[in-house]
Amino acid sequence: MKILMVLTSHDQLGDTGKKTGFWLEEFAAPYYVFKDAGAEVTLASHKGGQPPLDPSSNTDDTQTEATKRFKQDEAAQKQLAETDVLSSVSPEGFDAVFYPGGHGPLWDLAEDADSRALIEAFASSDRPVGAVCHAPAVFRHTKGQDGKPLVSGKTVTGFTNTEEEAVGLTDIVPFLVEDMLKANGGDYRKGDDWASFVVKDGKLVTGQNPASSEEAARELLKLL
Repeated sequence: MKILMVLTSHDQLGDTGKKTGFWLEEFAAPYYVFKDAGAEVTLASHKGGQPPLDPSSNTDDTQTEATKRFKQDEAAQKQLAETDVLSSVSPEGFDAVFYPGGHGPLWDLAEDADSRALIEAFASSDRPVGAVCHAPAVFRHTKGQDGKPLVSGKTVTGFTNTEEEAVGLTDIVPFLVEDMLKANGGDYRKGDDWASFVVKDGKLVTGQNPASSEEAARELLKLL
């Protein structure tokens, strides 16, 4: 069982001068769900190498069992520091792909042609695709085999407009995940803000927010 995880390389939060990147919990929780299930996990990012960590996800109040485990796991830290360049990764040989969130993907992975081609390859071969929180941004330009947006007619979720408003970034982000999924024809669903909420439609798994990351990974595993 081989699972590809794709992370952002973008570290600037618009023109605020603040840093962003990937959200630690959204990487660590799925990573250990997959590893503990015996999966071989490959990590890739837009630029390769060490992906930028969103500093907001590394505060005392955002730590979970998975993030604490990661901070004591030198092998995992080394693997994360040496991610493959996404453009060099072939979809062949992987059983599923999973995208952790953080605000970074809104800028790079959402517009990345290699990411788009990768997702379309997984979807066309009926292999599971998962994304959590802001990572459903990667479906902005992806198409299904019918030429329509990949999420068109599919039940999906992702970071809500009200959650974005709560963190004060509505006017900073290039687009709102909820609005984009709806505009692309997705049947957008959401749970309570900040509570775990995951939906599955065929082989597409999406989670609403950081709290949804472990459940989203478990749902992806069930498809394997």
